[in-house]
Amino acid sequence: MNAVTHSPALRSTSFADAGPDALLEALRSAGVIAPNSLPRVREALVHGGTPLLRTLGTLSGDQPGLVANILAQHFSLARLDEAAVQVFDLESRRLSLKFLKSSQSLPVTEADDHTVVAALDPTDPYVADAWRMALGRPVQLVVATPIEIERVLERLYENGDDEALDELVEAIDDDGSEESVQRLLNLASETPVVRMVNALISRAIDSRASDIHIEPFDGRLVVRYRIDGVLKNVDAPPARSTAAVTSRIKIMAKLDIAERRLPQDGRMQVRVQGKTIELRVSTIPTMHGESVVLRILDKENLPLDFEALGFEGDAAAQFHEALAQPHGILLVTGPTGSGKTTTLYAALHRLNHPERKIVTVEDPVEYQLAGINQIQVKPQIDLNFASALRSIVRQDPDIIMIGEMRDRETASIAVQSALTGHLVLSTLHTNDAGSSITRLLDMGVADYLLTSTVRGVIAQRLVRTLCMHCRVPSEPARGAVDALDLPRLREEAAGAALHEARGCERCAQTGFSGRTVIFEFLPMTDTLKRLILDRKDGRALQEAACQAGMRSMFEDGISKALRGITTLDEVLRVTEES
Repeated sequence: MNAVTHSPALRSTSFADAGPDALLEALRSAGVIAPNSLPRVREALVHGGTPLLRTLGTLSGDQPGLVANILAQHFSLARLDEAAVQVFDLESRRLSLKFLKSSQSLPVTEADDHTVVAALDPTDPYVADAWRMALGRPVQLVVATPIEIERVLERLYENGDDEALDELVEAIDDDGSEESVQRLLNLASETPVVRMVNALISRAIDSRASDIHIEPFDGRLVVRYRIDGVLKNVDAPPARSTAAVTSRIKIMAKLDIAERRLPQDGRMQVRVQGKTIELRVSTIPTMHGESVVLRILDKENLPLDFEALGFEGDAAAQFHEALAQPHGILLVTGPTGSGKTTTLYAALHRLNHPERKIVTVEDPVEYQLAGINQIQVKPQIDLNFASALRSIVRQDPDIIMIGEMRDRETASIAVQSALTGHLVLSTLHTNDAGSSITRLLDMGVADYLLTSTVRGVIAQRLVRTLCMHCRVPSEPARGAVDALDLPRLREEAAGAALHEARGCERCAQTGFSGRTVIFEFLPMTDTLKRLILDRKDGRALQEAACQAGMRSMFEDGISKALRGITTLDEVLRVTEES
Protein backbone atom coordinates (compact mmCIF):
# COMPACT_ATOMS: atom_id res chain seq x y z
CA MET A 1 0.00 0.00 0.00
CA ASN A 2 1.29 3.49 -0.74
CA ALA A 3 2.19 5.77 2.11
CA VAL A 4 -0.66 8.13 1.22
CA THR A 5 -4.13 7.06 0.25
CA HIS A 6 -6.19 9.75 1.97
CA SER A 7 -5.59 13.45 1.32
CA PRO A 8 -7.73 15.07 4.06
CA ALA A 9 -5.84 16.01 7.17
CA LEU A 10 -6.68 14.07 10.32
CA ARG A 11 -8.89 16.10 12.64
CA SER A 12 -8.55 15.88 16.40
CA THR A 13 -11.40 13.74 17.73
CA SER A 14 -12.00 12.00 21.02
CA PHE A 15 -11.50 8.27 21.05
CA ALA A 16 -15.14 7.79 22.01
CA ASP A 17 -16.17 9.53 18.75
CA ALA A 18 -14.23 6.95 16.76
CA GLY A 19 -16.30 3.98 17.96
CA PRO A 20 -14.02 2.16 20.39
CA ASP A 21 -16.06 -1.02 20.74
CA ALA A 22 -15.45 -2.21 17.17
CA LEU A 23 -11.72 -1.56 17.52
CA LEU A 24 -11.48 -3.31 20.88
CA GLU A 25 -13.39 -6.30 19.53
CA ALA A 26 -10.99 -6.51 16.57
CA LEU A 27 -8.02 -6.45 18.96
CA ARG A 28 -9.64 -9.09 21.15
CA SER A 29 -10.32 -11.35 18.15
CA ALA A 30 -6.68 -11.01 17.08
CA GLY A 31 -5.54 -12.12 20.55
CA VAL A 32 -3.98 -8.77 21.46
CA ILE A 33 -6.39 -8.12 24.34
CA ALA A 34 -7.52 -10.85 26.73
CA PRO A 35 -11.34 -10.93 27.16
CA ASN A 36 -11.09 -10.24 30.91
CA SER A 37 -8.97 -7.14 30.19
CA LEU A 38 -11.51 -5.47 27.87
CA PRO A 39 -13.34 -3.42 30.57
CA ARG A 40 -10.07 -2.04 31.95
CA VAL A 41 -8.73 -1.13 28.50
CA ARG A 42 -12.02 0.51 27.45
CA GLU A 43 -12.14 2.57 30.66
CA ALA A 44 -8.57 3.81 30.16
CA LEU A 45 -9.21 4.72 26.53
CA VAL A 46 -12.62 6.36 26.69
CA HIS A 47 -12.71 7.93 30.12
CA GLY A 48 -9.05 8.09 31.06
CA GLY A 49 -7.94 9.50 27.72
CA THR A 50 -4.90 7.18 27.67
CA PRO A 51 -3.60 6.36 24.15
CA LEU A 52 -4.12 2.79 23.01
CA LEU A 53 -0.52 1.56 22.86
CA ARG A 54 0.25 3.00 26.28
CA THR A 55 -2.81 1.17 27.64
CA LEU A 56 -1.88 -2.14 26.04
CA GLY A 57 1.72 -1.98 27.28
CA THR A 58 4.41 -4.23 25.84
CA LEU A 59 3.56 -6.04 22.61
CA SER A 60 5.37 -9.23 21.61
CA GLY A 61 5.77 -11.51 18.60
CA ASP A 62 3.79 -10.35 15.59
CA GLN A 63 1.44 -8.19 17.69
CA PRO A 64 2.92 -4.79 16.64
CA GLY A 65 2.14 -5.57 12.99
CA LEU A 66 -1.34 -6.87 13.85
CA VAL A 67 -2.16 -3.77 15.91
CA ALA A 68 -0.86 -1.45 13.17
CA ASN A 69 -3.04 -3.17 10.55
CA ILE A 70 -6.12 -3.05 12.78
CA LEU A 71 -5.60 0.63 13.66
CA ALA A 72 -5.12 1.57 10.02
CA GLN A 73 -8.30 -0.24 8.99
CA HIS A 74 -10.36 1.16 11.87
CA PHE A 75 -9.35 4.80 11.28
CA SER A 76 -9.29 4.49 7.45
CA LEU A 77 -5.61 5.35 7.40
CA ALA A 78 -2.80 3.99 5.26
CA ARG A 79 0.05 1.84 6.50
CA LEU A 80 3.59 3.18 6.14
CA ASP A 81 5.36 2.36 2.88
CA GLU A 82 9.04 2.61 3.85
CA ALA A 83 10.16 3.07 0.24
CA ALA A 84 8.01 6.21 -0.09
CA VAL A 85 9.64 8.10 2.79
CA GLN A 86 11.56 11.19 1.68
CA VAL A 87 14.58 12.71 3.40
CA PHE A 88 13.61 15.89 5.27
CA ASP A 89 15.99 18.66 6.26
CA LEU A 90 15.31 18.43 9.99
CA GLU A 91 17.56 21.34 10.93
CA SER A 92 15.77 23.87 8.71
CA ARG A 93 12.45 22.82 10.26
CA ARG A 94 13.90 23.03 13.77
CA LEU A 95 13.29 19.31 14.29
CA SER A 96 15.76 17.00 15.98
CA LEU A 97 16.46 13.31 15.60
CA LYS A 98 15.87 13.08 19.35
CA PHE A 99 12.30 14.33 18.85
CA LEU A 100 11.65 11.75 16.13
CA LYS A 101 12.93 8.96 18.38
CA SER A 102 11.11 10.09 21.52
CA SER A 103 7.79 10.56 19.72
CA GLN A 104 8.39 7.43 17.58
CA SER A 105 7.16 9.29 14.51
CA LEU A 106 8.72 10.73 11.37
CA PRO A 107 7.81 12.85 8.32
CA VAL A 108 7.01 10.78 5.22
CA THR A 109 6.27 13.19 2.38
CA GLU A 110 4.78 16.64 1.71
CA ALA A 111 1.67 17.42 -0.29
CA ASP A 112 0.42 20.87 -1.35
CA ASP A 113 -1.78 21.37 1.68
CA HIS A 114 -0.46 18.95 4.32
CA THR A 115 2.46 16.78 5.48
CA VAL A 116 2.19 13.03 5.83
CA VAL A 117 3.56 11.78 9.16
CA ALA A 118 4.10 8.17 10.22
CA ALA A 119 3.16 7.38 13.83
CA LEU A 120 2.58 4.31 15.96
CA ASP A 121 -0.73 5.28 17.55
CA PRO A 122 -3.42 7.46 15.91
CA THR A 123 -5.30 7.52 19.23
CA ASP A 124 -2.49 9.59 20.75
CA PRO A 125 -3.35 13.29 20.16
CA TYR A 126 0.13 14.42 21.23
CA VAL A 127 1.84 13.25 18.04
CA ALA A 128 -0.49 14.95 15.53
CA ASP A 129 -0.66 18.14 17.62
CA ALA A 130 3.14 18.28 18.06
CA TRP A 131 3.74 17.91 14.31
CA ARG A 132 1.09 20.51 13.44
CA MET A 133 2.76 23.00 15.77
CA ALA A 134 6.26 22.14 14.53
CA LEU A 135 5.41 22.40 10.83
CA GLY A 136 2.72 25.08 11.00
CA ARG A 137 0.46 23.10 8.64
CA PRO A 138 -2.04 20.21 8.74
CA VAL A 139 -0.74 16.65 8.98
CA GLN A 140 -2.07 13.34 7.68
CA LEU A 141 -1.14 10.29 9.73
CA VAL A 142 -0.11 6.88 8.43
CA VAL A 143 0.33 3.95 10.82
CA ALA A 144 3.71 2.30 11.43
CA THR A 145 5.29 -0.26 13.75
CA PRO A 146 8.28 0.42 16.04
CA ILE A 147 10.67 -1.60 13.87
CA GLU A 148 9.54 0.26 10.73
CA ILE A 149 10.19 3.62 12.41
CA GLU A 150 13.59 2.38 13.58
CA ARG A 151 14.60 1.14 10.11
CA VAL A 152 13.67 4.39 8.40
CA LEU A 153 15.45 6.53 11.00
CA GLU A 154 18.56 4.41 10.68
CA ARG A 155 18.47 4.49 6.88
CA LEU A 156 17.74 8.18 6.36
CA TYR A 157 18.95 10.08 9.40
CA GLU A 158 21.82 8.01 10.79
CA ASN A 159 23.61 7.32 7.51
CA GLY A 160 26.70 9.19 8.63
CA ASP A 161 27.68 6.20 10.76
CA ASP A 162 29.53 4.39 7.94
CA GLU A 163 31.92 7.28 7.34
CA ALA A 164 32.41 7.80 11.08
CA LEU A 165 33.06 4.09 11.55
CA ASP A 166 35.68 4.11 8.78
CA GLU A 167 37.57 6.90 10.49
CA LEU A 168 37.41 5.20 13.87
CA VAL A 169 38.50 1.77 12.58
CA GLU A 170 41.42 3.22 10.61
CA ALA A 171 42.75 4.73 13.83
CA ILE A 172 42.91 1.30 15.49
CA ASP A 173 46.04 -0.84 15.18
CA ASP A 174 44.87 -4.02 16.92
CA ASP A 175 48.21 -5.55 17.85
CA GLY A 176 47.09 -6.81 21.26
CA SER A 177 49.06 -4.19 23.18
CA GLU A 178 47.61 -2.38 26.16
CA GLU A 179 47.37 0.79 24.10
CA SER A 180 45.46 -0.89 21.25
CA VAL A 181 43.09 -2.54 23.75
CA GLN A 182 42.33 0.88 25.24
CA ARG A 183 41.66 2.26 21.76
CA LEU A 184 39.38 -0.68 21.03
CA LEU A 185 37.59 -0.02 24.31
CA ASN A 186 37.04 3.58 23.25
CA LEU A 187 35.88 2.51 19.79
CA ALA A 188 33.30 0.13 21.26
CA SER A 189 31.72 3.06 23.12
CA GLU A 190 31.40 5.27 20.02
CA THR A 191 27.88 6.04 18.79
CA PRO A 192 28.12 4.20 15.40
CA VAL A 193 29.16 0.95 17.10
CA VAL A 194 26.57 1.30 19.87
CA ARG A 195 23.82 1.85 17.28
CA MET A 196 25.01 -1.11 15.23
CA VAL A 197 24.87 -3.55 18.15
CA ASN A 198 21.58 -2.16 19.44
CA ALA A 199 20.06 -2.59 15.99
CA LEU A 200 21.23 -6.23 15.78
CA ILE A 201 19.59 -7.02 19.13
CA SER A 202 16.40 -5.04 18.47
CA ARG A 203 15.81 -6.69 15.08
CA ALA A 204 16.40 -10.13 16.56
CA ILE A 205 13.79 -9.55 19.25
CA ASP A 206 11.35 -8.14 16.71
CA SER A 207 11.92 -11.27 14.58
CA ARG A 208 11.14 -13.58 17.54
CA ALA A 209 14.69 -14.97 17.43
CA SER A 210 15.97 -17.10 20.30
CA ASP A 211 19.67 -16.67 19.45
CA ILE A 212 21.96 -14.26 17.60
CA HIS A 213 25.06 -15.78 15.98
CA ILE A 214 27.87 -13.35 15.04
CA GLU A 215 30.56 -15.22 13.12
CA PRO A 216 33.74 -13.76 11.57
CA PHE A 217 35.12 -15.35 8.42
CA ASP A 218 37.84 -14.38 5.97
CA GLY A 219 36.89 -10.90 4.74
CA ARG A 220 33.28 -10.98 5.95
CA LEU A 221 31.11 -10.98 9.05
CA VAL A 222 28.07 -13.27 9.12
CA VAL A 223 25.06 -12.67 11.38
CA ARG A 224 22.35 -15.30 11.74
CA TYR A 225 19.18 -15.37 13.83
CA ARG A 226 17.70 -18.63 15.10
CA ILE A 227 13.96 -18.26 14.57
CA ASP A 228 11.67 -21.12 15.58
CA GLY A 229 14.73 -23.34 15.87
CA VAL A 230 16.08 -22.64 12.35
CA LEU A 231 19.04 -20.37 11.57
CA LYS A 232 18.48 -17.57 9.05
CA ASN A 233 21.07 -15.20 7.57
CA VAL A 234 20.36 -11.49 8.08
CA ASP A 235 22.09 -8.27 7.05
CA ALA A 236 25.42 -8.02 8.85
CA PRO A 237 27.66 -5.09 9.77
CA PRO A 238 30.72 -4.56 7.52
CA ALA A 239 33.66 -6.90 8.12
CA ARG A 240 35.86 -3.98 9.21
CA SER A 241 33.63 -3.53 12.26
CA THR A 242 34.09 -7.10 13.56
CA ALA A 243 36.45 -6.21 16.42
CA ALA A 244 34.33 -3.21 17.39
CA VAL A 245 31.06 -5.15 17.44
CA THR A 246 32.58 -8.03 19.41
CA SER A 247 34.18 -5.64 21.89
CA ARG A 248 30.92 -3.75 22.38
CA ILE A 249 29.06 -6.94 23.22
CA LYS A 250 31.82 -8.06 25.60
CA ILE A 251 31.72 -4.72 27.39
CA MET A 252 27.93 -4.97 27.79
CA ALA A 253 28.32 -8.51 29.17
CA LYS A 254 31.18 -7.45 31.50
CA LEU A 255 33.71 -9.72 29.78
CA ASP A 256 37.44 -9.10 29.31
CA ILE A 257 37.92 -7.51 25.87
CA ALA A 258 41.68 -8.05 26.09
CA GLU A 259 41.23 -11.84 26.33
CA ARG A 260 40.66 -13.22 22.86
CA ARG A 261 42.40 -16.59 23.17
CA LEU A 262 39.97 -18.29 25.55
CA PRO A 263 36.16 -18.80 25.58
CA GLN A 264 34.18 -16.49 27.85
CA ASP A 265 30.60 -16.46 29.16
CA GLY A 266 28.55 -13.61 30.55
CA ARG A 267 25.11 -12.02 30.79
CA MET A 268 23.63 -8.62 30.11
CA GLN A 269 20.31 -6.81 30.13
CA VAL A 270 18.91 -4.52 27.44
CA ARG A 271 15.69 -2.57 27.23
CA VAL A 272 13.90 -2.97 23.90
CA GLN A 273 10.43 -1.73 22.96
CA GLY A 274 9.60 -0.91 26.58
CA LYS A 275 10.60 -4.23 28.16
CA THR A 276 13.76 -5.58 29.77
CA ILE A 277 15.39 -8.51 27.98
CA GLU A 278 18.23 -10.59 29.40
CA LEU A 279 20.86 -12.05 27.08
CA ARG A 280 23.35 -14.82 27.77
CA VAL A 281 26.61 -14.23 25.92
CA SER A 282 29.17 -16.84 24.84
CA THR A 283 32.40 -16.18 22.94
CA ILE A 284 34.90 -18.63 21.45
CA PRO A 285 38.14 -17.91 19.53
CA THR A 286 38.18 -18.89 15.83
CA MET A 287 40.64 -18.53 12.97
CA HIS A 288 39.32 -15.08 11.98
CA GLY A 289 38.28 -13.61 15.32
CA GLU A 290 35.83 -14.35 18.10
CA SER A 291 32.53 -16.06 17.35
CA VAL A 292 29.77 -14.65 19.57
CA VAL A 293 26.39 -16.19 20.39
CA LEU A 294 23.73 -14.26 22.30
CA ARG A 295 20.85 -16.32 23.75
CA ILE A 296 17.77 -14.12 24.16
CA LEU A 297 16.00 -14.82 27.45
CA ASP A 298 12.63 -13.08 27.36
CA LYS A 299 11.01 -14.01 30.66
CA GLU A 300 7.77 -12.24 29.71
CA ASN A 301 7.33 -14.71 26.83
CA LEU A 302 8.42 -17.79 28.78
CA PRO A 303 5.46 -20.22 28.72
CA LEU A 304 5.17 -21.97 32.08
CA ASP A 305 1.86 -23.67 31.34
CA PHE A 306 1.99 -27.26 30.10
CA GLU A 307 -0.98 -26.82 27.79
CA ALA A 308 0.62 -23.76 26.16
CA LEU A 309 3.82 -25.78 25.63
CA GLY A 310 1.88 -28.52 23.82
CA PHE A 311 1.50 -31.18 26.56
CA GLU A 312 -1.96 -32.71 26.25
CA GLY A 313 -3.89 -35.97 26.38
CA ASP A 314 -3.42 -39.06 28.52
CA ALA A 315 0.38 -38.78 28.52
CA ALA A 316 0.23 -35.29 30.01
CA ALA A 317 -2.22 -36.51 32.66
CA GLN A 318 0.18 -39.33 33.59
CA PHE A 319 3.04 -36.85 33.85
CA HIS A 320 1.01 -34.56 36.11
CA GLU A 321 0.15 -37.55 38.30
CA ALA A 322 3.84 -38.41 38.60
CA LEU A 323 4.63 -34.78 39.49
CA ALA A 324 2.15 -35.00 42.35
CA GLN A 325 4.15 -37.82 44.01
CA PRO A 326 6.02 -36.78 47.17
CA HIS A 327 9.29 -38.46 46.14
CA GLY A 328 10.98 -40.16 43.21
CA ILE A 329 12.79 -39.17 40.02
CA LEU A 330 11.27 -37.64 36.90
CA LEU A 331 13.46 -37.32 33.83
CA VAL A 332 13.15 -35.17 30.71
CA THR A 333 15.27 -36.28 27.76
CA GLY A 334 16.10 -35.03 24.31
CA PRO A 335 18.91 -33.34 22.37
CA THR A 336 20.13 -29.78 22.94
CA GLY A 337 17.46 -27.28 21.92
CA SER A 338 14.51 -29.59 22.46
CA GLY A 339 12.97 -27.53 25.27
CA LYS A 340 13.94 -29.73 28.22
CA THR A 341 14.77 -26.83 30.54
CA THR A 342 11.50 -25.06 29.73
CA THR A 343 9.60 -28.25 30.60
CA LEU A 344 11.41 -28.47 33.92
CA TYR A 345 10.69 -24.80 34.64
CA ALA A 346 7.00 -25.41 33.90
CA ALA A 347 7.07 -28.34 36.33
CA LEU A 348 8.73 -26.20 39.02
CA HIS A 349 6.16 -23.45 38.41
CA ARG A 350 3.38 -26.00 38.96
CA LEU A 351 5.02 -27.32 42.15
CA ASN A 352 6.07 -23.95 43.57
CA HIS A 353 4.03 -23.39 46.74
CA PRO A 354 5.03 -21.70 50.02
CA GLU A 355 4.92 -25.01 51.91
CA ARG A 356 7.61 -26.52 49.64
CA LYS A 357 11.30 -25.69 49.46
CA ILE A 358 12.71 -26.03 45.95
CA VAL A 359 16.43 -25.92 45.15
CA THR A 360 17.96 -26.20 41.68
CA VAL A 361 21.51 -26.65 40.42
CA GLU A 362 21.91 -25.56 36.80
CA ASP A 363 24.54 -24.89 34.16
CA PRO A 364 23.65 -22.21 33.31
CA VAL A 365 20.68 -20.66 35.14
CA GLU A 366 18.51 -19.72 32.15
CA TYR A 367 15.72 -17.84 33.94
CA GLN A 368 15.40 -16.67 37.51
CA LEU A 369 12.22 -18.06 39.08
CA ALA A 370 10.58 -16.32 42.05
CA GLY A 371 10.53 -18.33 45.27
CA ILE A 372 13.04 -20.94 44.06
CA ASN A 373 16.67 -21.25 45.23
CA GLN A 374 18.79 -21.56 42.09
CA ILE A 375 22.51 -22.48 42.09
CA GLN A 376 24.80 -21.73 39.17
CA VAL A 377 27.48 -24.38 38.53
CA LYS A 378 31.04 -22.95 38.67
CA PRO A 379 33.59 -25.61 37.68
CA GLN A 380 36.53 -23.19 38.20
CA ILE A 381 35.89 -23.34 41.97
CA ASP A 382 34.85 -27.02 41.95
CA LEU A 383 31.16 -26.19 42.32
CA ASN A 384 29.80 -28.90 40.03
CA PHE A 385 26.53 -30.83 40.02
CA ALA A 386 27.76 -33.47 42.45
CA SER A 387 29.33 -31.09 44.99
CA ALA A 388 26.31 -28.78 44.87
CA LEU A 389 23.94 -31.73 45.39
CA ARG A 390 25.85 -32.90 48.47
CA SER A 391 25.20 -29.48 50.03
CA ILE A 392 21.62 -29.21 48.80
CA VAL A 393 20.45 -32.33 50.64
CA ARG A 394 21.56 -30.68 53.90
CA GLN A 395 19.29 -27.70 53.15
CA ASP A 396 16.12 -29.72 53.87
CA PRO A 397 14.58 -29.32 50.39
CA ASP A 398 11.34 -30.93 49.27
CA ILE A 399 12.10 -30.74 45.54
CA ILE A 400 15.47 -30.79 43.79
CA MET A 401 16.03 -29.92 40.14
CA ILE A 402 19.33 -31.03 38.55
CA GLY A 403 20.10 -29.36 35.24
CA GLU A 404 21.63 -32.54 33.80
CA MET A 405 22.74 -35.96 35.04
CA ARG A 406 26.22 -36.13 33.53
CA ASP A 407 28.09 -38.68 35.62
CA ARG A 408 27.77 -41.58 38.01
CA GLU A 409 28.26 -39.46 41.15
CA THR A 410 25.48 -37.03 40.25
CA ALA A 411 23.10 -39.88 39.35
CA SER A 412 23.89 -41.75 42.59
CA ILE A 413 23.21 -38.70 44.76
CA ALA A 414 19.95 -38.10 42.86
CA VAL A 415 18.86 -41.70 43.51
CA GLN A 416 19.76 -41.47 47.19
CA SER A 417 17.84 -38.18 47.45
CA ALA A 418 14.75 -39.81 45.93
CA LEU A 419 15.05 -42.74 48.34
CA THR A 420 15.16 -40.35 51.31
CA GLY A 421 11.91 -38.59 50.43
CA HIS A 422 12.80 -35.93 47.84
CA LEU A 423 11.22 -35.34 44.45
CA VAL A 424 14.07 -35.03 41.93
CA LEU A 425 13.69 -33.54 38.44
CA SER A 426 16.50 -33.77 35.90
CA THR A 427 17.44 -34.12 32.23
CA LEU A 428 19.40 -36.59 30.12
CA HIS A 429 20.65 -36.54 26.54
CA THR A 430 19.08 -39.63 24.94
CA ASN A 431 16.97 -40.16 21.83
CA ASP A 432 13.90 -41.71 23.42
CA ALA A 433 12.41 -42.45 26.82
CA GLY A 434 13.46 -46.09 26.95
CA SER A 435 17.12 -45.27 26.29
CA SER A 436 17.22 -43.11 29.44
CA ILE A 437 16.98 -46.18 31.66
CA THR A 438 19.85 -47.84 29.77
CA ARG A 439 21.91 -44.65 30.12
CA LEU A 440 21.49 -44.62 33.91
CA LEU A 441 22.40 -48.31 34.10
CA ASP A 442 25.54 -47.56 32.06
CA MET A 443 26.41 -44.82 34.55
CA GLY A 444 26.54 -47.50 37.24
CA VAL A 445 23.20 -46.98 38.99
CA ALA A 446 21.92 -50.30 40.32
CA ASP A 447 18.87 -51.69 38.52
CA TYR A 448 16.90 -52.29 41.72
CA LEU A 449 17.47 -48.67 42.75
CA LEU A 450 16.20 -47.39 39.39
CA THR A 451 12.99 -49.40 39.63
CA SER A 452 12.46 -48.05 43.15
CA THR A 453 13.00 -44.38 42.36
CA VAL A 454 12.23 -43.48 38.72
CA ARG A 455 8.56 -42.49 38.34
CA GLY A 456 8.65 -41.77 34.61
CA VAL A 457 10.57 -40.35 31.67
CA ILE A 458 9.52 -37.72 29.12
CA ALA A 459 11.23 -37.66 25.72
CA GLN A 460 10.52 -34.58 23.62
CA ARG A 461 11.34 -32.50 20.55
CA LEU A 462 10.20 -29.06 19.35
CA VAL A 463 8.44 -28.64 16.01
CA ARG A 464 7.52 -25.39 14.29
CA THR A 465 3.82 -24.59 14.31
CA LEU A 466 2.03 -23.53 11.15
CA CYS A 467 0.96 -19.93 10.71
CA MET A 468 -2.81 -20.10 11.15
CA HIS A 469 -3.29 -17.20 8.72
CA CYS A 470 -1.73 -18.79 5.64
CA ARG A 471 -1.58 -22.57 6.07
CA VAL A 472 -3.23 -24.54 3.26
CA PRO A 473 -4.50 -28.16 3.07
CA SER A 474 -2.13 -30.36 1.07
CA GLU A 475 -3.48 -33.92 1.02
CA PRO A 476 -5.90 -36.28 2.81
CA ALA A 477 -4.35 -37.57 6.00
CA ARG A 478 -5.50 -41.19 5.74
CA GLY A 479 -3.01 -42.11 2.99
CA ALA A 480 -0.04 -40.73 4.94
CA VAL A 481 -1.07 -42.55 8.13
CA ASP A 482 -1.39 -45.86 6.23
CA ALA A 483 1.97 -45.30 4.51
CA LEU A 484 3.65 -44.65 7.87
CA ASP A 485 1.99 -47.76 9.36
CA LEU A 486 0.32 -46.01 12.28
CA PRO A 487 -2.84 -48.06 12.89
CA ARG A 488 -3.62 -46.30 16.18
CA LEU A 489 -4.06 -43.00 14.32
CA ARG A 490 -6.37 -44.25 11.54
CA GLU A 491 -9.53 -43.20 13.35
CA GLU A 492 -8.05 -39.75 14.06
CA ALA A 493 -7.03 -39.41 10.39
CA ALA A 494 -10.52 -40.15 9.05
CA GLY A 495 -11.75 -37.01 7.28
CA ALA A 496 -8.64 -35.02 8.29
CA ALA A 497 -6.17 -33.33 5.96
CA LEU A 498 -2.49 -32.55 6.27
CA HIS A 499 -1.42 -28.93 5.83
CA GLU A 500 1.61 -27.22 4.37
CA ALA A 501 3.31 -23.88 5.01
CA ARG A 502 2.56 -21.13 2.50
CA GLY A 503 3.94 -17.86 3.96
CA CYS A 504 2.47 -14.39 4.54
CA GLU A 505 3.51 -11.06 6.07
CA ARG A 506 2.40 -12.15 9.54
CA CYS A 507 4.94 -14.99 9.60
CA ALA A 508 7.67 -13.19 7.59
CA GLN A 509 6.91 -15.47 4.61
CA THR A 510 8.13 -18.57 6.49
CA GLY A 511 4.75 -20.26 6.89
CA PHE A 512 5.51 -20.94 10.56
CA SER A 513 4.97 -18.99 13.77
CA GLY A 514 6.24 -20.38 17.06
CA ARG A 515 6.98 -23.93 18.19
CA THR A 516 5.23 -26.65 20.14
CA VAL A 517 6.40 -29.84 21.82
CA ILE A 518 5.91 -33.40 20.62
CA PHE A 519 6.57 -35.91 23.38
CA GLU A 520 6.17 -39.34 24.87
CA PHE A 521 5.84 -40.26 28.55
CA LEU A 522 7.11 -43.61 29.77
CA PRO A 523 5.67 -44.45 33.21
CA MET A 524 7.49 -46.95 35.42
CA THR A 525 5.06 -49.89 35.36
CA ASP A 526 5.50 -53.34 36.90
CA THR A 527 6.18 -54.76 33.43
CA LEU A 528 9.00 -52.28 32.82
CA LYS A 529 10.46 -52.97 36.26
CA ARG A 530 10.73 -56.68 35.41
CA LEU A 531 12.39 -55.91 32.08
CA ILE A 532 14.90 -53.58 33.76
CA LEU A 533 15.78 -56.22 36.35
CA ASP A 534 16.25 -58.66 33.45
CA ARG A 535 18.68 -56.12 31.92
CA LYS A 536 16.71 -55.60 28.70
CA ASP A 537 17.99 -52.82 26.44
CA GLY A 538 16.35 -49.48 25.68
CA ARG A 539 14.68 -50.72 22.49
CA ALA A 540 12.94 -53.53 24.39
CA LEU A 541 11.76 -51.10 27.07
CA GLN A 542 10.46 -48.71 24.40
CA GLU A 543 8.58 -51.45 22.56
CA ALA A 544 7.05 -52.79 25.77
CA ALA A 545 5.85 -49.32 26.76
CA CYS A 546 4.25 -48.78 23.33
CA GLN A 547 2.54 -52.17 23.50
CA ALA A 548 1.16 -51.17 26.90
CA GLY A 549 -0.44 -48.08 25.36
CA MET A 550 2.24 -45.37 25.40
CA ARG A 551 1.84 -42.95 22.48
CA SER A 552 5.27 -42.53 20.95
CA MET A 553 6.78 -39.12 20.26
CA PHE A 554 6.43 -39.76 16.52
CA GLU A 555 2.73 -40.62 16.93
CA ASP A 556 2.19 -37.45 18.97
CA GLY A 557 3.85 -35.43 16.21
CA ILE A 558 1.69 -37.03 13.49
CA SER A 559 -1.41 -36.38 15.62
CA LYS A 560 -0.51 -32.69 15.75
CA ALA A 561 0.05 -32.72 11.98
CA LEU A 562 -3.41 -34.28 11.49
CA ARG A 563 -4.90 -31.35 13.42
CA GLY A 564 -3.10 -28.76 11.29
CA ILE A 565 -0.79 -27.63 14.10
CA THR A 566 2.39 -28.55 12.23
CA THR A 567 3.44 -30.31 9.02
CA LEU A 568 4.38 -33.90 8.31
CA ASP A 569 7.78 -32.75 7.01
CA GLU A 570 8.45 -30.89 10.25
CA VAL A 571 7.69 -33.98 12.36
CA LEU A 572 9.92 -36.13 10.15
CA ARG A 573 12.70 -33.52 10.34
CA VAL A 574 13.00 -33.51 14.11
CA THR A 575 12.39 -37.23 14.66
CA GLU A 576 14.71 -38.40 11.87
CA GLU A 577 17.48 -36.18 13.26
CA SER A 578 17.40 -38.30 16.40
